[in-house]
Amino acid sequence: MWRGGATTAFVARALRSRLLLDPIHHPVTSLAPISSARTSSSSTSSTAAANTIVEEAAVAAAVSVSQHTGSISDALRHYGKCYRELSKVRLSALVVATSGAGYVLGSGNIVDIAGLCCTCAGTMMVAASANTLNQLPPQNNSVFSLINNNAYFQVFEIKNDAKMKRTMRRPLPSGRISPAHAAMWATSVGVAGTALLAWKANGLAAGLAASNLVLYAFVYTPLKQIHPVNTWVGAIVGAIPPLLGWAAASTELSLNAMILPAALYYWQIPHFMALAYLCRNDYLAGGYRMFSFADPTGKRTAWVSLRNCLYMLPLGLFAYNWGLTSEWFSFEASLLTLGLTIGSLSFVLKPSPKTARRMFYGSLLYLPAFMAGLLLHRLPNEQKAHNLAEKSELDGVLYGADLQDKERATQKRQDRNPSSMQSRPPVAYASVAPFPFLPVPIYDS
Repeated sequence: MWRGGATTAFVARALRSRLLLDPIHHPVTSLAPISSARTSSSSTSSTAAANTIVEEAAVAAAVSVSQHTGSISDALRHYGKCYRELSKVRLSALVVATSGAGYVLGSGNIVDIAGLCCTCAGTMMVAASANTLNQLPPQNNSVFSLINNNAYFQVFEIKNDAKMKRTMRRPLPSGRISPAHAAMWATSVGVAGTALLAWKANGLAAGLAASNLVLYAFVYTPLKQIHPVNTWVGAIVGAIPPLLGWAAASTELSLNAMILPAALYYWQIPHFMALAYLCRNDYLAGGYRMFSFADPTGKRTAWVSLRNCLYMLPLGLFAYNWGLTSEWFSFEASLLTLGLTIGSLSFVLKPSPKTARRMFYGSLLYLPAFMAGLLLHRLPNEQKAHNLAEKSELDGVLYGADLQDKERATQKRQDRNPSSMQSRPPVAYASVAPFPFLPVPIYDS
């Protein structure tokens, strides 16, 4: 920017020095007799030189502006790509989808589109902040030392991600962005997302978002290098966004709000068990403690996956019995869960990368199909409809009470000041019939 401005200023000074003559060294000679031919040739040459200088100045200015514009666009493109990779857009989009599904399930007969959009936007910002902080593991591996040292935003190490093939090209391990910059980005979007949820939704939704952010960044992230229980803690983190959406729509949590969170919790176990089995060499190189490390044969990992698939079998029936969906969903959900269970059973019978990959891909297909069935066969939230009916009834009662109070106040004012009431003449109903011979009465106004 400064280089381009200096170039433009230099060109302008050169142009001015060549076009404007110095009055000391070039005195005015217009009074001297000069021949017309010499005057014509000198004026032509000076005009050509001036045009050339103007063209050079325009070219130089255009080059400087294009360089300046190019540098800005390159910076925006670079940091935009870094922010997108830090936020893990695809994973954040999945979190937003589950939160939006919870919002729709928690709504009544009519879904508030503006509220849905605000909830999804706030969830997206909080998820981007959590995913960024997840890539900034603290120097100490202990949660308690992290809290005692007050090192929430100390200098973060990125050696673990740099050792893994799956994560070494991320912005922090590759050095494309500094840890301080990434921490500032995570803080700003996290605060903005929580504030948006508190403003446009309610305090319960904002509290769930903030607690999930803390649980993911400051409990799950350090646990990845401490104990294999991090998988189950991460499953709790993944089950909270549907509750967030439900709370944003209905301002409360009920028993039927737990169907989609329970499905997400149990679904994440076989999904990540398959992933940990396929990438255990990478996780071992990165220093992460996964359940599959103590299971060289893969049998225990496969049995854990199968057990959690079996836990999902009655969820469709519960959704129907609790009035969340129609009876068709119970049948469809049972078929979907049965397919995923068969995949996990094949992993149990023959633990291998092929069967683990098959179960992993089956889990990728299961979740969107389950959520689509929930939304397709959902029944309106009766509790919210009942609350809305009670609210409208209460509003009607309050409105009637206000009208009665106004009428009483008006009557009291009239009783206190009877002279203010305008007297009206009586109406002569019998002025014509049945006695037409009587004169029509005349009253003073």
